[in-house]
Amino acid sequence: MNSSKYAELGAFLRSRRERIRPEEVGLVAGPRRRVPGLRREEVAQLAGASADYYNELERGAGAQPSEQMLAALARALRLTADERDHLYHLANRPVPRDGGLGSHVHPGMLDLLTRLTGTPAQVITDLHVTLVQNPLAVALLGDHSHFRGKRAAFVYRWFTEPEARRLYPEADHPAQSRAFAADLRAAAARRDARDTEVSALVAELLDRSAEFARLWAEHDVAFRRDDRKRLQHPVLGLVEVNCLNLFSEDGRQRLLWFTPALGTDSVDKLDLLAVIGTQEFAPNPE
Repeated sequence: MNSSKYAELGAFLRSRRERIRPEEVGLVAGPRRRVPGLRREEVAQLAGASADYYNELERGAGAQPSEQMLAALARALRLTADERDHLYHLANRPVPRDGGLGSHVHPGMLDLLTRLTGTPAQVITDLHVTLVQNPLAVALLGDHSHFRGKRAAFVYRWFTEPEARRLYPEADHPAQSRAFAADLRAAAARRDARDTEVSALVAELLDRSAEFARLWAEHDVAFRRDDRKRLQHPVLGLVEVNCLNLFSEDGRQRLLWFTPALGTDSVDKLDLLAVIGTQEFAPNPE
C-alpha cells in the first residue's frame, strides 16, 4: 500500500471519529473534553486495539490493518455499509461477504445494542456467527470473539463439539438440536441458491454429525424468534430466560437480548450477573 493510501486511510478514520459523540457509543463525555467526537484512545478501546496502533493508523504511518481489525473499526465508528466498503478499499483488503465475522453490523442495530446496558444482548448472523456482544452477554454466554472459520458459527459447534452444549442442561439438548436444524434450513432457503457459505456449512454438518443428518432429513423449517431457554451458568447455576430476536430487513442478522423468565429466580440471578461481570466465571469457549 503506497504512502498516499496510508494517508487517505488515516484521514478517513479521523473524519469518522470526529463526528461521533461519546454518548452515542455508550461512553461518558465528561466535562473537560476538548476535541470533537471521540478521542483516539476511545476508538482503540472500542475496537479492541492498542492506542499506539490506532494512532499509527490515523497518522498514516504505514500500518496495514487486518480484515478483523477493519471490521472492528467499522463497528466502533458506526460506519454505514458504503463507508465500511470504502474503509476496506483504502486498506487494500477485500470487502467481506455478509454472513461471516467481517459482516457489517447496521449502525442502528449497534446503537440499540449499546443502549441495552442492563440486559445481555448480542448481534449474530443467520448462520449463528456472533458479531458483537455486550459485556453482560459475554458474562452469561461466554466470549465468542475468539472463534474463526467454520467454528465461528455456533450451530456448527453445537453439532460437532460436545463442549458447546455445556451451556444448556442435557435434558434440553434434543429440543435445541431440532430448533437449530429448523432455523438453519429457514436461513438456507432465504439465501440465494448459489450461496456457497451456507451450502458448505450444511455439507460439513451432514458429513460430521449423524444427529444433524437425521434432523435435516425431516425438513422442519422455522426461524427462531422467541425462545424460553434454560442456561447452565458456572456460577449462577440454572438461569431461565426469554430470548427475543430483532431481525434485519434481509434476515441475515439478528439482535438477541435475554430477559429473565417470569415466575423464576432469574431476575435476581441476572442482577447478580452484572456484579460478577465476565471475570473468570463465564463459560470457556475453548
